[in-house]
Amino acid sequence: MLKLFTSSKLPLVTVLASSILFSAIVVAQTPTRTPTETVREFYKALREKRFKEAFGMSIYKPAIDALSEKEFEELKPDFDKMSVAVTERIPADLSFTGEQISGDTATVFLKVLDADGKEKVEPATLIKIGDSWIVGDRENLELVKKAGKQFFFEARINAHHNDVQDMMTRISLAQVVYSQGHNGQFANLTELVTSGLVPKDIEGIESTGYRFQILKTPDSKAWYSTAEPAQYGKTGRLSFYLDSSGVKSGDNGGKPLVLKN
Repeated sequence: MLKLFTSSKLPLVTVLASSILFSAIVVAQTPTRTPTETVREFYKALREKRFKEAFGMSIYKPAIDALSEKEFEELKPDFDKMSVAVTERIPADLSFTGEQISGDTATVFLKVLDADGKEKVEPATLIKIGDSWIVGDRENLELVKKAGKQFFFEARINAHHNDVQDMMTRISLAQVVYSQGHNGQFANLTELVTSGLVPKDIEGIESTGYRFQILKTPDSKAWYSTAEPAQYGKTGRLSFYLDSSGVKSGDNGGKPLVLKN
């Protein structure tokens, strides 16, 4: 019978060399993913919320690798939103219409769903780093490398700014609708939420990272709305002010925006 555990008399160098040779053989036998396979695995990992694995197959690897566990957990709600967005746009049974490779650049064409739920073909760009294909392009890879872990925090801030801008527009439209049904009187934030004209999560900071308020005159004939970052420099930098004339924004250190006459 073959003994698996023996006291070998072989020199240590020989044992190490054999181990390295065996590892090299195993690596050589592991096939490199094609661009199409890489895109498939990237989106599969995002859907399954395996974010570190997903970003490791993309140009965002330098940013995700630089995060501490605490920072990763802080950003996880934003990654979760990304997973939801991917689930809505990318079918689980992802299908492709083609693949083009030119040197160390590739384009994969995949079927996705647009905002109306209709199928369309969308290109995904990849680049080759060493022997592996990764999702993304070289120009943005350099931006990620330069920003490091701050890349994700800056992306979150920009996304929150866009979310607040959209919400301010929604508030403005909601006030018009509300006033039409209330003899020309406008609503505060609670009244708009109760009427179903704006989402309830606007009352918290989890979705946008901002604190919203709507202030109105005692006769409810005039109003204005403000929004400031819950954590300046982390959830946002711009403060917002909205009235009947439109939306204004500026960096005021996280404090309410001061309007100059």
